[in-house]
Amino acid sequence: MSKRRTNKQYPSEFKAEAFALFHDQGYSIAEAAKSLGIGTSLLYKWQEKIEAERDGSAMSEDERTELKRLRQENKTLRMEKEIFKKASQFFAKEMK
Repeated sequence: MSKRRTNKQYPSEFKAEAFALFHDQGYSIAEAAKSLGIGTSLLYKWQEKIEAERDGSAMSEDERTELKRLRQENKTLRMEKEIFKKASQFFAKEMK
């Protein structure tokens, strides 16, 4: 039997602390990864993401959540607009 591989999810606080190990405290990425028990490639990915968020070229989790909410709200408003448009056309025909 083969076991299914599952990706472990790390909280954003853990990622930020791991980034601080090599960015602020002078550890190498290999040393930080070894002490945390994770792969170096994972730390490099986190580094890219955190630096992109700091530069403003990537969205943070809060921005993604807000964007998702705004898209849903926009979809609802467009649907309501179409309903009102059809209703006004119907009543305009009835009044003639």
